[in-house]
Amino acid sequence: MDISFILNELGEERELYYNAVAPPIMQTSNFKAATVAELKELFADEYSGYLYSRGLNPTVEMLRKKLAALDGAEDALVFNNGAAASFAAVFAQVKSGDHIVSVRKPYTWSQKMFDDIFPRFGVRTTYVDGTSNAEVEAAIRPETKVIYLESPNSWTYELQDLAFIAGIARPRGIVTIIDNTYCTPLWQRPLELGIDIAMQTATKYISGHSDTLGGVLTGTRAMMRRIFESEYLNIGAGIQPFNAWLLLRGLRTLPLRLEKSAASAVELIDKLEKHPAVSRIIYPFHQSFSQYELAKKQMKGCCGLLTFVVKAHSHAQVSTFCESLKHIMMAVSWGGHESLIMPRCASLEPADFDPANEAHRMLRLYVGLEEPDYLWADLEQAFEKVTWNE
Repeated sequence: MDISFILNELGEERELYYNAVAPPIMQTSNFKAATVAELKELFADEYSGYLYSRGLNPTVEMLRKKLAALDGAEDALVFNNGAAASFAAVFAQVKSGDHIVSVRKPYTWSQKMFDDIFPRFGVRTTYVDGTSNAEVEAAIRPETKVIYLESPNSWTYELQDLAFIAGIARPRGIVTIIDNTYCTPLWQRPLELGIDIAMQTATKYISGHSDTLGGVLTGTRAMMRRIFESEYLNIGAGIQPFNAWLLLRGLRTLPLRLEKSAASAVELIDKLEKHPAVSRIIYPFHQSFSQYELAKKQMKGCCGLLTFVVKAHSHAQVSTFCESLKHIMMAVSWGGHESLIMPRCASLEPADFDPANEAHRMLRLYVGLEEPDYLWADLEQAFEKVTWNE
């Protein structure tokens, strides 16, 4: 299916809403039934029609169709945020006594799910180095029900060999779930590689404007229905019509924003790696990246999120650099129009800063839609505010 058709036409039956070019927001909590029999059918199968916007809604339905098509999936569910989507995807697969294999240091709220919530219900998690096929396979037990992946992750960008992992999981009846937020379906298609469920935090690139949250699951219709009829409706975490409309708006420009962000990132990487205060660049499409060949094999493109390591000796040096930036904002998240930076040592007490620990010297830079020369001038003046050899 052509991407231009998906983004601009799929699911948009304009004759139903006065031929308006932009779709309406169906800001309604519920829908009327014409007959008792129709109402009975909706009670029995809320997945098949409009009953209550906690479940299905026409604005959300349009978004679901587009997101499923982008992933090459049969269906999609859209949640209020990525954490809700991840929780529902995993929780739907496990029961007491089951086991999960997860990549090490997943997204914060995924790790809390594995460490704090699931053990209360007798579900255990084994963390593995996802770059090692052998370690992933060795962690599988008879009671393993889920393999949870992030490829790439959003700090050091480790990858997993998706086709290999799908190949060892499916014969064992293990469901594979991937956080595909970094690449979006435009630049990585996990379902085509055999992964069962793809998740994205739509807050990032799908929105693109830093003004709404969202989380997406895509997969088979049977799997999406299963999650819908249990976790989706029970948790009540489905996205609201207005937020879905904002994500529809963001989708229109997704390819252009991805291309601009990535192209600018490459220009900045070229300058950063030559700067005397920078010791290393971490970026999947950089030739120094340890999994460069796998990245090129699995990913069609690489987004505007990168990490660089500075030659800092103290927490104060990192702080001074970040606080000296005039245009690049210090904030979490990424994927919007604005450029952002986040120091990894922000969670540390200054006295705990260890210059021998490379992670303490990492800065995550999201390159937005500003011109790269404008961003480099900001980075350069901030570099000059720090005496790096002290």
